[in-house]
Amino acid sequence: MNSLSINELIKNYSAQFDYNKKQTAIILAAGHGKRIKSQTSKMLHKIWEIPTVERVCNACREALGDANIIIVVGIKAEDVIKTVGKKDSLMFVYQEVQKGTGHAVQVALDIIEPQKYDGSVYVLPGDMGLINSESIIDFQKYFSGSETDMVVLTGMFEGKIEDNYYGRVIRVPEKSNNKKQLANSGKVIEIMEYKDIVSLNESKPYSVNYKGEKFEFKKKELIANREFNSGVYAFKFKPLEKMIKEIGTNNVQNEMYLTDLIYLFNKGGLSVSAVSPKEQYVLMGFNNKSVLKEMDNIARGIVYEKLKDLVEISDPDDFFIDESVVNDIIEMDKNGIPLDIKIGKSAYVGEGVKVNYNLTIMKNVFLSGQVEFGKYVTIQDNAQLSCFYGQKIELGDGTEIFSGNIIKGNVKTGSNSVIESGVRITGSDEFPTQIGDNVIIKGISYLFGSVVQNNIHIEHSVIVKKRICKPENSKQEIYKVKYYLPEAEGLDAIEDLKK
Repeated sequence: MNSLSINELIKNYSAQFDYNKKQTAIILAAGHGKRIKSQTSKMLHKIWEIPTVERVCNACREALGDANIIIVVGIKAEDVIKTVGKKDSLMFVYQEVQKGTGHAVQVALDIIEPQKYDGSVYVLPGDMGLINSESIIDFQKYFSGSETDMVVLTGMFEGKIEDNYYGRVIRVPEKSNNKKQLANSGKVIEIMEYKDIVSLNESKPYSVNYKGEKFEFKKKELIANREFNSGVYAFKFKPLEKMIKEIGTNNVQNEMYLTDLIYLFNKGGLSVSAVSPKEQYVLMGFNNKSVLKEMDNIARGIVYEKLKDLVEISDPDDFFIDESVVNDIIEMDKNGIPLDIKIGKSAYVGEGVKVNYNLTIMKNVFLSGQVEFGKYVTIQDNAQLSCFYGQKIELGDGTEIFSGNIIKGNVKTGSNSVIESGVRITGSDEFPTQIGDNVIIKGISYLFGSVVQNNIHIEHSVIVKKRICKPENSKQEIYKVKYYLPEAEGLDAIEDLKK
């Protein structure tokens, strides 16, 4: 897709920047990620089934509320834009050539008329898929109360120091060489990228000036520094808009580093501070599949911790429950009624599913779309229930779905119906399938777009767009329909094999 087409796409998917909103989030999602070794954009790899850039966007929206959100796209721009979609107060900008984080923010700021805006700007990487609204709220509160012009969110690297490829946060030491306490102790001098540290001379210390004082750091000392830059920043708009134009490319990669703003802010007499989040995992980004997997496992662990005392999960390391369903379960628990919900190993409970009391979901069950359960429902091993957007599967109280069954589309069952193994049930928008109370369907049976009334037993039958009801003169409590097959089609294409 050429830049002309991308700009047209951006125009169609972007809202207008609202100058009345005093908070703006810029999400950097222009990179593709070579080390991820995938045709899919790095920003669209999923953590707990949500693309990482969308997770960052959602966290910003939840934390900052009524704010502008600008997503900077580049490589695979079309895929990122269409995946995130058109939303209120959300804009896309195109960084056609990736010249660094500083350049990406420049591109984002280009859509803002500086004389019309005065607020706060937050910058976040699009691959930080574990960042949550609580951490952003804490960061926002610190920034608004710090009376500083710029705040950096930093972390402490916990692994082997040789595996730390993050930029290091360089602060004013606690004491000078002559052991004198320094007035600006702990203040952020600058952030130095790992590749620039590696390129330093071993024998010559790195020298830097801060507020009239000279500080020196050995290369080994800088590499051993565990405090790293997360890539999350907060700025006052006016100084950011002014200083972003002064960033140069005097570094190993010849890129415009956003971290250079710390030096420029300090040089300009502005204030810079740093703070760390409560949980370190929220700062994780990824460059390869193994770290992405680790992040997904952390997300699973967070969900398990929320639910472990509310529902029974067979295997804490092997299940999926969409976050919207998690929130529903937590709200149900507030009613004070025991949930008695059981989730089997490898079960998948996707977005749109509405759980209910005394629900049993066994091993390898797959649920996706608007699937709504009555009470005392059991779904046995390997069953699949799914429907497209706008469709619904409704299972009445006491319904039981046996192992391996597949139910798709618009389908509704009444109470105490049993769908035994070997059954396929589907329903379309035009022809939904409706099954009444106390119905049994078993054997190798298939139903599509049909209405089955109460107290019917179907076995080894193919029922397509039919109504099945007990004859008025029948005295049977359960009326049986067996071996029903529709008239065959295409018989002229079939012949016996000859020896």
